[in-house]
Amino acid sequence: MCSGCVHKEYPDRGNTCLENGSYLMNYRGCANCHQKDFVLINNKASNDDDGEEIVTYDHVCKNCDHIIARHEYTFSVVDEYQEYTMLCMLCGKAEDSISVLPDDPRQSAPLF
Repeated sequence: MCSGCVHKEYPDRGNTCLENGSYLMNYRGCANCHQKDFVLINNKASNDDDGEEIVTYDHVCKNCDHIIARHEYTFSVVDEYQEYTMLCMLCGKAEDSISVLPDDPRQSAPLF
C-alpha cells in the first residue's frame, strides 16, 4: 500500500461502506509512474465465514500495476441488525448498522 498515492490515509467516511469501487476524490495519482488515470480492481476475493461475508481486493494503477491500497469490506447480521465495515487506505474507514425490522427500534421516539 502506498501513502504517496492518496491525499489522506484512511479518511473517515462515516457510514459509507463500499463493497466495490474506488473513492477517487482521495486519489492523488500513482506515486510510481506519476500518472493520474483509472484505478483498477485486482485480486478480488469473497469469503463467507460463520455468517460474516468478507470482500477484499487491491486498488491498482492502470498504467504500471502499482498497488495503491488494499480494500476490505465486511458484512454480517448481528441480532436484528445488518453490520457493515470498510477499511482501505484509499476509500477510508467506515461502519454502518441497519435494522432488519421495518421500524428501527433505535429510531423510535420515547413515549414519555
